[in-house]
Amino acid sequence: MIRALSRWWHGRRPPGTLIDFETWNTVCTALPPVARYDAATRTRLHLLAEQFLREKAIDGAGGIEPDLRLGAWIAIQAAIPILNLGLDWYDGWYSVIVYPDDFRALHTYTDEAGVVHQTTRVLAGEAWHGGPVILSWAAVAREGSAEPGDDNVVIHEFAHKLDMRNGSANGFPPLHGDMDRERWSRVFAHAFTDLKDRMRYREMLPVDRYAAQSPAEFFAVASEAFFMDPRPLKAIWPAVYAELALFYRQDPARTP
Repeated sequence: MIRALSRWWHGRRPPGTLIDFETWNTVCTALPPVARYDAATRTRLHLLAEQFLREKAIDGAGGIEPDLRLGAWIAIQAAIPILNLGLDWYDGWYSVIVYPDDFRALHTYTDEAGVVHQTTRVLAGEAWHGGPVILSWAAVAREGSAEPGDDNVVIHEFAHKLDMRNGSANGFPPLHGDMDRERWSRVFAHAFTDLKDRMRYREMLPVDRYAAQSPAEFFAVASEAFFMDPRPLKAIWPAVYAELALFYRQDPARTP
């Protein structure tokens, strides 16, 4: 079924532009990261999103049939984190699978005693190492009316994909040559501890509480905040913001 859907997607993509004017304008207005970009940067984002659509398959599941509007919404948001990195950062996997709504996923884990457990969770998104990104279209569509501070499941899951380029999702993506690995570890470990303290004492949180689940989730959630509502993140954890700015090669808090 996935192969058939992939052929459907590739067969229906026109040779020219893949993101129509109306969809592009809607995204530019609705999404805070895109609204902050100047005209030249938006043009680069547009081209990168279309390149994404040409190289990745958008597969439907659970009865949904992908179309170019659906693909455009996902591609534009997926292109935001790699705007100044390039599409090569998404190498090694091929497709995005879209369900109409949140979906159930079976997870297996081993506890400290060595006992294997299986649990079923309802998710809005999931990223597989070496495999697809899985998204809820309902969650993606909600981001069309997002306000600063709202979640962004696309940025979240694609941040996991970047994180996994080091072999696993652990909150430590491959860093650029001008970045200090020890500083990254120190900064993120300190913020991770501070987040748990803030939750305990009910202090202001610059990121969603879900970031406390693990270092991998902290990186993904912090990436959401970095792009969606960067100023609180920069105000409370300036060192985290600085590391993310170096990694993503963007400075969203500087733009209006």
